[in-house]
Amino acid sequence: MISRYTLPEMADLLSDDARYRTWARVEVLATEAQVQLGRVPAAALDDIRRAPAPSARRVADLERERDHEILAFLAAYCEGIPEDSARWVHLGMTSYDLVDTAWGYTLSRATDLLLEAADRLRVVLTRRAVEHWGTVCIGRTHGVHAEPTTFGHKLASFAFAVDRGARRLRAARAEVAVGTISGSVGTYALIDPFVERYVCGELGLGVEPAPSQVVARDRHAQLVQAVATLGACVEQIAVELRLLQRTEVREVEEPRSIAYQGSSAMPHKRNPTTCERLSGLARILRGYVGATLEDVALWHERDLAHSPVERVALPDALAVGHYQLTAAADLVERLTVFPERMRAAVGQTNGLVYSSVVLAELLEQGVEREKAYRMVQAAANRTTETGEDFRSALSGEGFDPGPLDPQRFFTHHDVILDRLESL
Repeated sequence: MISRYTLPEMADLLSDDARYRTWARVEVLATEAQVQLGRVPAAALDDIRRAPAPSARRVADLERERDHEILAFLAAYCEGIPEDSARWVHLGMTSYDLVDTAWGYTLSRATDLLLEAADRLRVVLTRRAVEHWGTVCIGRTHGVHAEPTTFGHKLASFAFAVDRGARRLRAARAEVAVGTISGSVGTYALIDPFVERYVCGELGLGVEPAPSQVVARDRHAQLVQAVATLGACVEQIAVELRLLQRTEVREVEEPRSIAYQGSSAMPHKRNPTTCERLSGLARILRGYVGATLEDVALWHERDLAHSPVERVALPDALAVGHYQLTAAADLVERLTVFPERMRAAVGQTNGLVYSSVVLAELLEQGVEREKAYRMVQAAANRTTETGEDFRSALSGEGFDPGPLDPQRFFTHHDVILDRLESL
């Protein structure tokens, strides 16, 4: 994980020390189950419970001797357990019973952090959409002025996108929150299935229904795809706000710190760096989708090709996704909006944005569609070429549309507001 894009609560959850604490917890829970089955003496459980989780530094030292992280962890963990009790640690288990069950617990908790951040972003977008529901601005298609809309409408579309992304992420959380304690090749040959049920139940996890020694990696791929899709929704917000900050537009401005400096050479610069950063992080997230999809197809019951990929891809994707969502919520919450510049942009084309209204009026008056279209288009071309007001150009074509006001576009607009307020 890159510390620059990892928030403290995620760093704490995904650190090496946190991983070994979770592994130790799994070992304690497995021993509790074995005690209930009568396979391990209760006195050994007391010793195992008292043992501290080993530090990442100690595990790394032992791994240099053993070239096997799980064996190094077990050796480090058992240093704090009397020998007669230490022999009961990891009874009947294989390495990935420990690793994957701990992964399920950690990934579900990390996903909860993303869901909290996504919910906050949705709430902020909704609140600001309601605030600016009547803030008229120009809608653009293909980058070209189209018809009036409102800034609140823009934000509402983003709120619904984030809500859909959060629902996908919740579904992925349910799939990834599983564990397995089923032994080598997943047949429960040396361990009672009760141990798996007990451990996973205590950790709030489901169980892999047909384990192959490991949890199926399509679960992890689904999680990263959901994170990346949500990241793309954030990028959509960032791209729009970035475009609206261009000098010739300047309808919004992202928040700046007191210490903000936009350029080392040009002191006047006020660059949309937060939006640009959010776009870049979305690219990283999409890159990890391919990597985790590659991990789905393992050789036979398992191989280890997935391990180096997910050591990087899973923590990074979760950390980046969490950072991106949090930064996006901060951006929208503190975004400065310039309604007067938005309204000015509506009139920038001298009335051309009302062409659809004029066309509709002509059709309602019984003018044949092709003729009506050509009449309006001729007036529009005249306005474009000469700068003449569109109403005046229409009069030259023999039609007076009456006053042209943006409110003519919003007759049924509040149906969307009703949907937003029920989100």
